[in-house]
Amino acid sequence: MGALLLIVLPVFGLILVGYLSRFSGILSDRTGDGLSDFVFTLAVPCLIFKTLARADMPAVQPWGYWIAYFGGVAIVWLAAMAVSARLFNATPTETVVAGFSAGQSNTVFVGVPMILQAYGDAGAVPLFLLLAIHLPIMMTVATVLAEGRGASPVLILRRLLTHPIILGVLLGSLVRLVPAGMIPAPAWSIVETIANAAIPCALVAMGIALRRYGLEAGWRLPLIVSGLKLVAHPLIVFLLATRVFAMPPAWAGVAVLFAASPCGINAYLFAERYRQGVSLASSSIALSTALAVPSTVFWLWMLGVR
Repeated sequence: MGALLLIVLPVFGLILVGYLSRFSGILSDRTGDGLSDFVFTLAVPCLIFKTLARADMPAVQPWGYWIAYFGGVAIVWLAAMAVSARLFNATPTETVVAGFSAGQSNTVFVGVPMILQAYGDAGAVPLFLLLAIHLPIMMTVATVLAEGRGASPVLILRRLLTHPIILGVLLGSLVRLVPAGMIPAPAWSIVETIANAAIPCALVAMGIALRRYGLEAGWRLPLIVSGLKLVAHPLIVFLLATRVFAMPPAWAGVAVLFAASPCGINAYLFAERYRQGVSLASSSIALSTALAVPSTVFWLWMLGVR
């Protein structure tokens, strides 16, 4: 148990540093916004670019990996939509926000640091491949559900192709085609320096954001959403990845920890765009992040990470 806490505490400790810094007034919301912009638009894309550019890709994709993860997403998403509509009389768009919050993981701010801490280089490739697929699928599904037949495929495609995370994946994949030695060493040094800042900046920014969000929507529906995110989602993925499909242990572990990450900030941004479900998304983020400390320790133990 002590070894597992050594994996979890540095990650959530930096989130606490960000929270207390904002609570005490040392840092401002504007600082958090700046850190978030840096992480989203530059640091994490550089981290993804560096990893994919140099990684050894598997010769055969473990399709069970994708089915296990997104099968879990589909189940918890539909469950959150049903509960929010039937028990809490949510509007159609609010039900989409509930499903998005339950199914979309906070990968950039929590998942990436946690998984790299647990699995190191062995987890980097499955992590960033899933991150690349995760974002476009989740955003596309949420937009289509919210706008119905009015969703513009061209608009969705443009938003995805200009998203920094997707650009990091595309550029990292393309640079693999460049002969070794063609990219100057100073250029790699710049990329690595920026990439190294991604994790600490992301965690501090998450702490600042939690202080801002609070529990505006109360606790009942956010607690249900958090339970679906932290318990049901990783449980489904764990059973599929370890009992149904065959895949390398690191890939199974990445899928489970990815699913066990708290509700992602993209759900909040999505709610802000439609001006519905904002308090639900922000409260789910705050509550699930607070509850993620013991739940993450449990899933690390279940995966045999030491």
